[in-house]
Amino acid sequence: MAEHYSARDLSVLEGLDAVRKRPGMYIGTTDSQGLMHCLWEILDNSVDEALAGACTRIVVTLHSDGSVEVADNGRGIPVDVEPKTGLTGVEVVLTKLHAGAKFGNSSYTAAGGLHGVGSSVVNALSSRLDVEVDRGGRTHRMTFHQGHPGTYDDADPSHPSPDSPFHRTRKNRPTPLEVVGRVSAKTTGTRIRYWADPEIFNETARFSYDQLIARVRQTTFLVPGLTIEVVDESIPETGDEGRDELREVDADSRAVPDSDAASEETGDVGSAPASVVTSDGSRPAHRRVEVFRHTGGVRDFVDFLSHGEPVSDIWHISGEDDYEEETQAVEADGELKAEKVRRTCGVDIALRWTSGYDTTIRSFVNVVETPGGGMHVDGFLQAVARQVRKAVEDNARRLKVNLKDSSVRVERDDILAGLVAVVTVRIAEPQFQGQTKDVLGTAPVRPIVARIVDRQFGEMISGSKRGFKDQSGRVLEKIVGEMHARIQARRTKEVTRRKNALESASMPAKLSDCQPGNDDIAELFIVEGDSALGTAKAARNSRFQALLPIRGKILNVQKASVSQMLANKECAAIIQVVGAGSGPGFDVGQARYRKVIMMTDADVDGAHIRILLLTLFYRYMRGLIEDGRVYAAVPPLHRIALKGRRRGEYLYTYSDDELAGKLADLRRRHIEYDDDIQRYKGLGEMDADQLADTTMDPRTRMLRRIRMEDAAQASAVFDLLMGDEVPPRKRFIVDNADDFDRSHIDT
Repeated sequence: MAEHYSARDLSVLEGLDAVRKRPGMYIGTTDSQGLMHCLWEILDNSVDEALAGACTRIVVTLHSDGSVEVADNGRGIPVDVEPKTGLTGVEVVLTKLHAGAKFGNSSYTAAGGLHGVGSSVVNALSSRLDVEVDRGGRTHRMTFHQGHPGTYDDADPSHPSPDSPFHRTRKNRPTPLEVVGRVSAKTTGTRIRYWADPEIFNETARFSYDQLIARVRQTTFLVPGLTIEVVDESIPETGDEGRDELREVDADSRAVPDSDAASEETGDVGSAPASVVTSDGSRPAHRRVEVFRHTGGVRDFVDFLSHGEPVSDIWHISGEDDYEEETQAVEADGELKAEKVRRTCGVDIALRWTSGYDTTIRSFVNVVETPGGGMHVDGFLQAVARQVRKAVEDNARRLKVNLKDSSVRVERDDILAGLVAVVTVRIAEPQFQGQTKDVLGTAPVRPIVARIVDRQFGEMISGSKRGFKDQSGRVLEKIVGEMHARIQARRTKEVTRRKNALESASMPAKLSDCQPGNDDIAELFIVEGDSALGTAKAARNSRFQALLPIRGKILNVQKASVSQMLANKECAAIIQVVGAGSGPGFDVGQARYRKVIMMTDADVDGAHIRILLLTLFYRYMRGLIEDGRVYAAVPPLHRIALKGRRRGEYLYTYSDDELAGKLADLRRRHIEYDDDIQRYKGLGEMDADQLADTTMDPRTRMLRRIRMEDAAQASAVFDLLMGDEVPPRKRFIVDNADDFDRSHIDT
């Protein structure tokens, strides 16, 4: 009731209690995402030291007790007393919200953790947090319980636990830093170890090692020269197997090959000891260790993200410009005062086009990823689109673009197809949307990025910059091809959707369509050759089975451009008949058939045709494979005619081994058969009844569904087996010849 509402009903949450009461305001969620966000906050603080030029090495340790430790060789959190609060710098940083050096203008010119709440929030949401700081020749230590400073009585100091007895410092009293050791005067750094509080995070919260590795890898791309080591004590590895894995990681990630050598160079911050070889030649159990270090920056990042055949080299765009921003400055007396300051925006972008149509754009602000994009991405895309359209207009005749046709216009999706880009900016005090920093909102960044990209990318795409003429030509051809594909797909959808009998008339003349109204069970058989088509027409059920013949081997679209693919009559006919478009605009929900069945001869040529068809489906109609709609018919190789009492009966076998086994079984059972066993050389040798029974009738046929469990792996296989590079394909065949298993193929 309103009359009972008074000041007594108001609650005032002090210090970090507000964080524990509403953790979602600071870390987004209290599930796995929030658990990982806490680690990002601590890790980003160490990375900010690297951005400031004060840190060269970071070690992230996943302890077997579930705690996480982040150690760096940066400057170390200040240990002297902050005059306004009377607390040490360590206690201020870890217990006060919106406190830290990143609110000033001198310590960090570009940083990821800018709200001053990261470390203190993690402290508040931890059942225990220990911090050690190396400064001034000493190691200083402080411990916390759920954000409150104090001391723990650990039975074994080498194995600290959040369950140990805790003595909290009296309220509003400063906590003295404990000196626990001595180091050289030049040694500095910070080590933070924390245990996530089970009272805060729900039971489904799980730590993701893969996310950590991905984050560490991308950070070392964005901060060239920074070494980050990940030590996982929860999964010990044994013997040579673990070291082999480490070598593979080093090779794939260009990681530091010798972590101990790196420690000598950059300062030891708690790296794992090197494995030693025992007297019997084996290695003892050790912790999983992965080390990452890159020197090529965003160019290496784009190279890592690229899949498929490259259309262009990696193009690099960089520069900086100033802008004016009004901000609230902290005066000497602690008051806030509005003032205009000059900021510098550094831009670093790498991009390339590949032969596929998937788009990969990763954006960052001061190494913090912005999945939602923001002003920097908007400026980049705006400038790229403007310069590409200008280049297409300038080269319209060569590219065969009719500028008088109003429908012929390059859209952003055409440009993005196959684009791999990393867009980064570095600015002081960026404005993010929310503490989770998903979107950059600093408005002046957009025109700065657009101007830099306009100038540098414009020279590249126009071919006026030395060495870019051939590359820009290939890129423009790809983009124009994507434009034509989009326009053709739209037209195809307009004329191929089966709604009435008249629409079937717009299909290719060679299509033998099925009756309308059976979309939920309709099947399209892609048939090799005219002879097989004649038999198939007599064998099919025209109520729901359609036939589309192809003449031999279609175009290998892995090696062809989009425009070449569309110009190929066989490929264009298949796309038109399926009726769901192609490329990025493919919509499996619009497909006219529930099943697409490749029906080719059971020989090497037939297998080659199936591979070419699969390449077309994967590159331009991938949704069919992902939805499980693509099948390969499995016609028999042999027909055995029985004699005696079973005269008129036939048995079919699908391989030479199966034939030998079936004949042996018939002899053992004393069943007579004709010694003149028919060997099918092609589908055309079957009569209609035989083709229906073995290959087309759903009640008796055998089909093999084409599945794609891993899109990235499938893409790599297509690149390897169907691309232009012959040596890798030859090497793959030679290396895997001994493991060849005929049961893994459908011939």
